[in-house]
Amino acid sequence: MHQQLRGESDYEQLPDDVPMSAHIADVEQNKGIPTFCLFVIQVKLKGGRRYLIFRRYRQFHRLQCRLKEKLDPENNRNFNTCILPELPGKVYLGNKQGIAEKRIPELNLYLKKLLALPAWILLDEDLRIFFYQTTEDCEQVPKSLRRLRPHTRKINSKTAKEDANLNAELPRAEVLYNFTGTSVLELTFKAGDIIYLLNKVNEEWLEGNYCNSTGIFPKSFVRIIKDLPHESPATSKEEGSVAHSFRCVYHDVHCCQMKDIYLGGGIPLQPEYTFLLSLLRTEFTNEAIALNYCDPEGDLIRITDNKDVELMMMEAEEKPWLQKADYVPWRLHVTRKDDLSVYNTRP
Repeated sequence: MHQQLRGESDYEQLPDDVPMSAHIADVEQNKGIPTFCLFVIQVKLKGGRRYLIFRRYRQFHRLQCRLKEKLDPENNRNFNTCILPELPGKVYLGNKQGIAEKRIPELNLYLKKLLALPAWILLDEDLRIFFYQTTEDCEQVPKSLRRLRPHTRKINSKTAKEDANLNAELPRAEVLYNFTGTSVLELTFKAGDIIYLLNKVNEEWLEGNYCNSTGIFPKSFVRIIKDLPHESPATSKEEGSVAHSFRCVYHDVHCCQMKDIYLGGGIPLQPEYTFLLSLLRTEFTNEAIALNYCDPEGDLIRITDNKDVELMMMEAEEKPWLQKADYVPWRLHVTRKDDLSVYNTRP
C-alpha cells in the first residue's frame, strides 16, 4: 500500500504540509564561535505554502544517516526500502564559506532527488523534521537570497502620485511594479502602492511595512521617496522623539509568538502604561493580558504603572536590544494575566 502512493490518486491523500520541493537560496556564515555556514533553503509544501529554513551541512549528513538506517537495502531486509541519492561528502580543508558555495549545486541536486523518491517516503518522520520550519527559522531574516531571485533590470520610473494624506515625515518608497513574496518573510504588493521603510537588510533588500504586514522585499522593485535616516530615531536622545514601530513577544500556553506593531501616528519612546495596555488588548483581542519586560538577568518583570515603563526604558538605554530605523529600543512581553509561571519566583 505504501508503494501505491506513487500513483496520482494516492498522492492526493498526502497531507498538505508534506514537502514537495526545496531549493538553496543562499549560504550565510554565522558570527559566533565556532564559525559555521548555514544554507538558506526555500521549501514548498504540497498545499502551495513556501517558507525558509536554515540548515548546516551536518544536519544534511544526520538526515542521510538516519534514512539509510531505515531505507537502504544494504542495511534492511524490510519490504519498504529504496536507493537513496548520494550526499556530497565532507570536506575538511579550505575556507568554510568557499566550501559551502561549491556545495550548493550538489546539495540542490540531492534535495531534488530526495523529494522525488516514492511518495510514501515523504511521510518519514526524520525527513519531515528536517524540512519543518522551527521558531528559530521564523525569527531569522536572510541577508540576500541571491540565488532565489535574479537581479531585476532597470526600468524608467514614472512620477509618483503623492497621496495628500501621506505623512511626509515617514521613510517610504513607491512600488514600480508587482511583486509576489515567495515566503512568509517577504511582502506581496502591486505597482503604485506605498511601502513604509523600516530597515535596510543589505544592498539589495529592504524591510518595510505594507497593509499592517512587516516583511522584506527587493530594493530594485521600488523607488525611494524618502530614504531611511542614517541614525535611527529610536536611538535619539532628544526629548519628545517618537518612533513608529515596536516589537512584542506574546507568550501563550503552547507557543511563543513574536510580532512587530506599526503605528502610523508614531509612539513616544516612553509611552503611558494605560496606552500600551489598551493598544495590546486590541491587538491580541484579549482583555486578560499583562505587560512585561525582560531584565538583564533574563527574568520577566510585570509592568503595572508608568514607573515600571520608566524602568523598562532605563534597561533599554543601558543595553539596547534592537538597532533598527524607526523602532523603539525596548521590547514588550505579553503574557496571560493569570499566568504566574513565567516569573522567576525562586529566592
